[in-house]
Amino acid sequence: MIKILLQIKNNQLYFQIKKRLNSEQKNLINTNIISQNELVFSDEYIIQNIKLVHIFLKELINTNNINTIVIKESLIAPLILHVSANISNIKSLYLLEESILNYKTCEKIIKTNTIEYVSLYNLPTYLLEMLDKEGIQVSSRNEILFLSKFMMQNNLNTFSSLYYKTAINLELPLTKEDEEDFISFININKYLKTIYLNKVIKSDIENILEILYKQKLKNIRIYIKENIQDINLIEYLKKINKTNAKINNIQFKIDYSDNYLEENLIDQINLNTIKLCIYLSLTFISIVVCFIFYSNYTAMEKVEDIQNDINTIIAENKDLYEEQEQDNQYNNINYDDDIIIENNIKEITNYEVASLRELNEDIVGWLKVNNTNIDYPVVQADDNEYYLNKNLKKEKDINGWIFLDYRADSINLSQNNIIFGHNMYYSGVMFGTLYKAKQSSWYTNPENQIIEFDTLYGKMKWQIFSIYVTPITNDYLIANFSSDAIFQDFIDTIMDRSKYDFNVPVSTEDKILTLSTCSDNGQKRLVIHAVLISE
Repeated sequence: MIKILLQIKNNQLYFQIKKRLNSEQKNLINTNIISQNELVFSDEYIIQNIKLVHIFLKELINTNNINTIVIKESLIAPLILHVSANISNIKSLYLLEESILNYKTCEKIIKTNTIEYVSLYNLPTYLLEMLDKEGIQVSSRNEILFLSKFMMQNNLNTFSSLYYKTAINLELPLTKEDEEDFISFININKYLKTIYLNKVIKSDIENILEILYKQKLKNIRIYIKENIQDINLIEYLKKINKTNAKINNIQFKIDYSDNYLEENLIDQINLNTIKLCIYLSLTFISIVVCFIFYSNYTAMEKVEDIQNDINTIIAENKDLYEEQEQDNQYNNINYDDDIIIENNIKEITNYEVASLRELNEDIVGWLKVNNTNIDYPVVQADDNEYYLNKNLKKEKDINGWIFLDYRADSINLSQNNIIFGHNMYYSGVMFGTLYKAKQSSWYTNPENQIIEFDTLYGKMKWQIFSIYVTPITNDYLIANFSSDAIFQDFIDTIMDRSKYDFNVPVSTEDKILTLSTCSDNGQKRLVIHAVLISE
């Protein structure tokens, strides 16, 4: 049985083995309070009452604002650390015994989950790496004997200083002892970022680089303090920089002489200007790309949410409309005034489109274009501006929505039924994938030549007879024509513009569907014309 003395000293909790007990202490079987600042526990008692002792220590630490544990003997360190685990106030640990840290104690230090700093005599490299990986800083007291000027100048007298050092000085020429100790330092160190050289000696620099390469060190900056006059030497260092930039990114930072700067001032200014322009351009491009990516992501999310609402409404009303279709009765549907013609209601036969009017009363149809993302309800407003920046839920949205020209007759159809949509190329929503229609592999595919545009009053198929890109014009945006001659002239014009001969006959007795969207960065319009072939 070991008796462990616990004392409070200057906001520190101090533990040591109690070797001699007074008469009062000898009567203790396990533990008891000796005084307000001195307590004695047996190791057996602590092991048998871990939770109780942990609660006691936690209260003692919180009451006395203690943040440090001091342990005199390494023998009791694992037990003390075990019973002190997860006490948030404890941040520092001092191990006073001049011994090498063992794995068991190292593991207990990590498992406390609170200790951030450890002071000890010495420890193996692998344990230092374990503690460093957990963000625990270590300070070792065992001084290293050194003979080299390199170790002395950089104050590398403990193992922890070798491990954590981020910047060192190297005075050239290197002696044999300097080189050996520099290699030892590189083998131990994990944080080196900067090396300062007093001068340039080619043989020494090549030797230093070889040592760094062998240890696979990267991202090292080597600053040369000497004001270099020799242009050949400067060019030599520049050549090394170009080579190393591609391999390990070990770069020399040169202190140019005044003469060199004067001779190369214009070139340097031009080079810096070019670098600045490239940096600004890359920054701007990065910002634009990030903005586009974010906009596309939010655009797709909005459309996806709306499509989920659409699918839900169709599913909820499917049984009702199918039953009404069978009975040819539509008395339970709440129609708007805009579907009344001369006091007669035209019979609605498309239950899917009709059911969506509870989401938006402006819905007049559904458009689907094969092998594109276009598969949306179509709306119609009192003008052609409203749905340019509002979605199906009438919320403000840069994507807008697919809409039928306000002049078109959504009930009986016009001679030319024009549907507009934004070309959201990057996100692919709305008419963002209609650009595929310009590709021969798309428009020569018979499956793609049939467009579905359904209204409340029927499901219809339309056959493409003309595809073209045109400068911005309104001559194809005419809904109805005053005479058959004018209509025929219109048909001839748009067929002549087509980039491909679809060999589809169109007459003045036909109904035409026109899809229009932006092309060539908004400078032109992509137009598709199709003729109604079946209802």
